[in-house]
Amino acid sequence: MDRTSVPCPAWLVKRLTQAGGSVSFHKFMEWSLNDPEYGAYGTGQLKIGRQGDFTTSPSLGDDFAHLLAIQLAEWFEQLEQFVDKERTLSLLDFGPGEGDLSFDLISALEEICPALLPRLELILVETNQAMVLRQKKRLAPLTTVPIRWRSFDQLAKAPVTGVMIAHEMLDALPVERLVWRDQRLWRQGVCLEKLDSESHLSFTELPLSAALLTALADARVCLDIQIPPLDAADGWCSEWHCELEPWLHQAAKALTCGPLLVIDYALEARRYYSASRPAGTLMAYRQQIASGALLQDPGQWDLTAHLCLETLQFFAERQGWTRLGEARQGQALLALGLAEKLHALQKLPSSQLSIALQRREALLRLVDPVGLGEFRWLAFELNQNPYGVEEPLGLRCRFLEDPIS
Repeated sequence: MDRTSVPCPAWLVKRLTQAGGSVSFHKFMEWSLNDPEYGAYGTGQLKIGRQGDFTTSPSLGDDFAHLLAIQLAEWFEQLEQFVDKERTLSLLDFGPGEGDLSFDLISALEEICPALLPRLELILVETNQAMVLRQKKRLAPLTTVPIRWRSFDQLAKAPVTGVMIAHEMLDALPVERLVWRDQRLWRQGVCLEKLDSESHLSFTELPLSAALLTALADARVCLDIQIPPLDAADGWCSEWHCELEPWLHQAAKALTCGPLLVIDYALEARRYYSASRPAGTLMAYRQQIASGALLQDPGQWDLTAHLCLETLQFFAERQGWTRLGEARQGQALLALGLAEKLHALQKLPSSQLSIALQRREALLRLVDPVGLGEFRWLAFELNQNPYGVEEPLGLRCRFLEDPIS
């Protein structure tokens, strides 16, 4: 057992006691992030941006959204060919954070394709009400398109046609952690223990559930993914994204026709489930600091885990999604015209030099290969209501093409 032990807050002592003293790491992560009274997102205490707990691409400025909107506009124009002229087209933003990306995308679409705006709506899918309040405040100035907040259940009852975006959202879905200990694979848990009459949190090992056993067998047979890797040392640990396929299932029920774009950190399975990565990818973030102390101050830190490319694609295809392709963010943004934006900064007058330098720094950070440029863009499409068209949509992904010259 990993003897890492940290003080346990009173609210979590009560939860764990009610649960019998221990829960899976998956349940601990769900509580830590999404509990409405104590979770980092559930209470809205985490802040996203340069002055917040962690930085995302949209928080560096609106250039990211302007480049992404070029791809979205093209997808919407293609979708118009498959639906009647009276049907509303929806832009769905899942886990929209502070609302910055949604705001900047609509603003960019107003410039790129103003004729589309009368038939466009913005839908935000957010499970945490504290975040919804922040998003409503951020989006209040938008008046050109209708804005709705919807749950998966509501969308399943009235699915839409449009474009789905999951930007840095899937990495915050609660994960199971797997531990190789004493020649056996375990499900990592979190337990209470008493130290000097004080309640502390510690890791423990639990037997694998039936669902995990089935999932790992599927990964081995269908994807040739061996967990743990054959040369794993004792104590090797990694994540399993048990919430990913259910999320893709719900997303498919919400859409009749259109693409899904996932933008997130992701690794190939050979790199993800490698003996040279003995602690997995899960990290905690707060106040621009990254930490591996996953049990420290539950509810005060963001917890995120990279995605596995092969399992994401496998789960997507099982839920009816067709893969369109994937690229690193640096490649994608160059294909959408980032070089032209950098070149245009040279034409700004000297009185705007400080603005030009700030934008240049932000643009370069977006493609930094050891930072945000390593994000993966993964596109899928769905055509469940083909409006008379039987074949796949075959949507064009400009972000997969050669850079604009």
